[in-house]
Amino acid sequence: MLESLKKIIDIQEFDMKMIRLMRLKKERQKELEHIDSLRRDLKIQLEEKENEISELSKNISNQEAKIVDFEVKIKQLEAKQLSIKKVDEFNALTQELTQSERAKSATELTTSDLIDKKNLEEEILEKIKGSLKESEDSSLTLLSEIKASIHTINAEGREIKVKRDALAQGADEEVLKIYERLLQNKKDRVIVPIENRTCSGCHISLTAQHENLVRRGERLIFCEHCSRIHFWSEVEPTEGSDSTKRRRRRLAKV
Repeated sequence: MLESLKKIIDIQEFDMKMIRLMRLKKERQKELEHIDSLRRDLKIQLEEKENEISELSKNISNQEAKIVDFEVKIKQLEAKQLSIKKVDEFNALTQELTQSERAKSATELTTSDLIDKKNLEEEILEKIKGSLKESEDSSLTLLSEIKASIHTINAEGREIKVKRDALAQGADEEVLKIYERLLQNKKDRVIVPIENRTCSGCHISLTAQHENLVRRGERLIFCEHCSRIHFWSEVEPTEGSDSTKRRRRRLAKV
C-alpha cells in the first residue's frame, strides 16, 4: 500500500464517524421539526374552530333577536285584530298574522339547526384541545430526550474532530486535499480496497492491469468508474465470506 494512504485511511475512519453523527443529528432535528409542525397544525385548527363557533354564536343571537321581533309583531297583530270590526280588515290581519307565525317557525328551525351545529363544533373543539394538551404533554419528554441526544452528538463530534485534526497534521498535504475533495463530493468512503478485481465502492469489475497497479502501491490509483482511490488490502477474506465464495466459483470454472 502507498505509504501516504495509510494515515489518510485512519483519517477516513474519523470522517465516517463524523458523517454518521451528522446524519443522526439531522434525523433527530427532523423529529423536532415534525413535533413542532404537529403542534402548529393543532393550534391553527383550534383557532379556526374557535372563530367558527364565535361566528355561529353571532348568527344564533341574530336569529333569536328575529324571533323576539316576530313574537312582538304577532302580539301586536292579535291585539289589533280584537278591535277590528270590518271583515276585510280582520281577514287581512289574519293573513299577516299567519305569515308572521310561519316566518317565526322558520326562524326557530334555522336557529335550532345553528345551535345543533354549534354544539357539534364545540365537541370537536374540545377534542382538538385534548389532542393539543396530550401532544404538548407527551412531547415534553421526547423533546428533552432529543435535545439531550443532539447535545451528546455535538460533544462526541467535537471529540472526534480534535483527534481527526491532530492526525491530519502529519498527513501528506497533497493526498489529503485530493481525499477531502472526493469526500466532499461523495459523503462516503472514497479510499476503498479492491476485492476479486472489483471496486468495493461502486462494485464494478476492474481490469487485471488496474489490479496490478494497485498491488504495486507506487502511486494513487483511481477507480475508472467512480473515481474512488483504490488500495490493496493484505488481509485475506475470512472463510465463508462472499469474497471467498466468489473466488471458489472462479477457480471451479478454471
